[in-house]
Amino acid sequence: MVKFIKGFYLFNKEKEKLFMKKVVLFCTVFGMLLSTIFISAETTTAFKTEKIKYPKGIRGITSVTEVFGTGQQVTHIILEFNEKVVNSQLTKDTFAVSDRTVEKVYSNTQPERTNIVKDGKYVIIELNTKDNGASLRIEGNNEVGFQMKKATSKITQKEDILFTNGKKLEKSIAILENNKTKNLVVENFKQFVYKDPKTGTSVKYNLYIPKNYDRNKKYPLVLFMHDMGVLSEDTKTTLLQGNGAISFATPEEQAKHEAFVLAPQYSRQVVNDNGDITSDLDATVNLIREHLLLKYSIDDKRIYATGQSMGGMMAIVMNYKYPELFAASYLVACQWNEKEIAPMAKNNLWITVSTGDSKAYPGMNAITSELIKRGGTVARDSWRADYSDTQFLEGARKVISQKTNIKYVTLEKGTNPYLPKDANPGSEHSGTWKVAYSIPGIKDWMFSQTKQ
Repeated sequence: MVKFIKGFYLFNKEKEKLFMKKVVLFCTVFGMLLSTIFISAETTTAFKTEKIKYPKGIRGITSVTEVFGTGQQVTHIILEFNEKVVNSQLTKDTFAVSDRTVEKVYSNTQPERTNIVKDGKYVIIELNTKDNGASLRIEGNNEVGFQMKKATSKITQKEDILFTNGKKLEKSIAILENNKTKNLVVENFKQFVYKDPKTGTSVKYNLYIPKNYDRNKKYPLVLFMHDMGVLSEDTKTTLLQGNGAISFATPEEQAKHEAFVLAPQYSRQVVNDNGDITSDLDATVNLIREHLLLKYSIDDKRIYATGQSMGGMMAIVMNYKYPELFAASYLVACQWNEKEIAPMAKNNLWITVSTGDSKAYPGMNAITSELIKRGGTVARDSWRADYSDTQFLEGARKVISQKTNIKYVTLEKGTNPYLPKDANPGSEHSGTWKVAYSIPGIKDWMFSQTKQ
């Protein structure tokens, strides 16, 4: 009997152990499963992207950007509705846009700006391009490089909207954001990488190909090179920082001067004030001579160079290293050792600097003096940086009328409309190209030059 009881006890003890093992195993598996569910839920939340939900009747909102001397900015917003909007009921106060000034509000049958307004499914909100903070560019420093803000537009409907079918969309306090962005002109550039076999250096670049490109025609090519402040791994950065490249590719400019526009993007300083030069410079020249000239129908007698600060210095070096390459060059806010520039004395050059620029201004004075000694001829003029387009054009024509191969124009210190009157030399320097590529007449002069 004692043996039976003892055996029964041991049997139940084993069953209890087995049961506890099962309980522990169940809890462990359940805990892992529960943990997985929570982790999965957190992961889904972190990476989830939702479409913006708009009030009934609105299909979408697009921020449209353009690039100016001060950089990229949102210039207008397009709202798409399900029904046609009655244009006569729209006013400048129908919508408010956060941190921006609304200039016009009207409807259109197409998603674009127009001077001929009509009832349509698209409402265009035009913004003031001179608003403080309108530029999406964030000025960098030694710790933080070039950055751009996202083209986000926050819109509030302040008045009722009437549709042609009699329906109405009532005003609302809701803040609506754009779900699309359209980058005018920038989107017409293509991005590539050229691996130069001679230097072993890779060059990232943007290329604008003429809209109606015809292989049976010959086209000019404009090379634009950016400043050191725009060093980046993102190929498009040079297109967004200012209008050095973009200004040659606008529909208006292409209608006058149909051309390829080449805008390399550098991630390291190519030249500096000490005269150091990296292989990126020769790789850029090889990109043109060994690749683009072979692939596209480009006129080798009408290749033009331009650049600001570091990019202008690169253009100077290219001119004296390869004096037969360019038909003309536009040099903005730059300088170089005047003892090295003799081979470019007979080249066609247009120089623009600010008198408040403590490096480029004396540097270009020294260069032009040396070029004259070497046989170059110089026409000079001094302009205010806040001239109207008409005044700039008159000034350009005056300089162009003088039969010289070098045009040297200075912008008076304290007159730059984008700077305070007491701006420091560094600001006067970078402020130069905020104006330089919008001056009418200079591009006309440049494209009129042909390499002999």
